[in-house]
Amino acid sequence: MKKTLAIIVIVVLAVVWYGFSTYNVLVTLSINADTQWKQVEVDYQRRFDLIPNLVESAKGVMGQEQAVFTAIAEARTKYSGATTVDEKARAAGQVESALGRLLVITENYPQLKSSDVVQTLMAQNEGTENRISVERMRFNEDVKAYNLKVMRIPSSIIASFTGFEERSYFEATAGAENAPQVKF
Repeated sequence: MKKTLAIIVIVVLAVVWYGFSTYNVLVTLSINADTQWKQVEVDYQRRFDLIPNLVESAKGVMGQEQAVFTAIAEARTKYSGATTVDEKARAAGQVESALGRLLVITENYPQLKSSDVVQTLMAQNEGTENRISVERMRFNEDVKAYNLKVMRIPSSIIASFTGFEERSYFEATAGAENAPQVKF
């Protein structure tokens, strides 16, 4: 009788320990994904800090591309008003699209392309875009690790009891695979 009771106590303690352990792992993975998203936002902020300088430099050389400048300003506004990761990712995609059109325009204006200020800003923007790409990849890796833990049995049972749900990956916006087109 005492032996059976001891075995039951050990099994119960093992299950409880597993539950706490799994919960702690889920919390850690969730925080890792949150932290990585914050790093993506840091790089987005760098991009947003560079864009006005690039736009103003381009405006100084060419004035007729107001639609592109307006699209960039609108996309930046949408991003700053976004509250969820998904909304911010969509808004960032709109910024990328508008910025891509601006970069195509700069390629078509030799006097703009030869401006040292514009060249420096474009190089800084290229570096920022590369950092954003790396941070997005890291974010998706963290989300993948988290989602796997939330979805796999037996940790999925603990996740469902404690309110952990799958998270969304960062996905490219529709049409991002196509190069921007600018017509004069």
